[in-house]
Amino acid sequence: MKLFNIIKNQQAYWLVDQIKIKDKTDTAYYAELTKLLSEYKESNIEYLSLLMEEKFEGWLLVNGFRKLSVIHEYIKELGEEEYHENNLTFHALSEGSMTDSEFARTYELCRSGTANKNIPQPIEQVMASISNELGDDWRNNCIYFLKDHELIGISIPHIEMGTIDEGRMFYFGIVPKWRGKGLGVEIHKITLKLMKKMNANYYVGSTDESNRHMIKIFEKNGCELRDKKGIYRIDK
Repeated sequence: MKLFNIIKNQQAYWLVDQIKIKDKTDTAYYAELTKLLSEYKESNIEYLSLLMEEKFEGWLLVNGFRKLSVIHEYIKELGEEEYHENNLTFHALSEGSMTDSEFARTYELCRSGTANKNIPQPIEQVMASISNELGDDWRNNCIYFLKDHELIGISIPHIEMGTIDEGRMFYFGIVPKWRGKGLGVEIHKITLKLMKKMNANYYVGSTDESNRHMIKIFEKNGCELRDKKGIYRIDK
């Protein structure tokens, strides 16, 4: 049974997320981490980003990682999600009314001024990651939202790699001028509904502990805090 989920983006980076298994000892995690770190150091990968329980922090810091922040992870069982904002419309990038470059610029705009402390990837790398991780039909997952024909935000729902019914959002964001108006809650609700149509039975979402706005969205939409993990990073 694997102890970490790993997403490898060619020579650019590895994204590693600890899988918490009840009967696995800390010794088992240390052994797997040692093996993983050795493999990383022998590669030409630019950096490794790790989500892991903070109790392992001492070992991580001694071995060259630095701590960026703490992630709060939420979960929700998906039923028949409802939303009530009648003036919102949404479209998939695959419909052809928006170009890939326009979606990328919107993504860049939505993540500006974020409270998240993780180091953002260049937008070209982000778009490459979306296509690599979501597959050939990735444009079907890229959703943009309009209010009175004005662009207000985006989301990217999908089924988590290696699962058959775990819903995730690769990204969720609101255009800065539309923040603080309650639209984030409605867009999040719509995205949960779209996720359910993808056959997700439950949703897992996460955000930086400093992102109080996103935490409030989780709470208002019935998500429950499941876990907290530190964000650690090591660079070449």
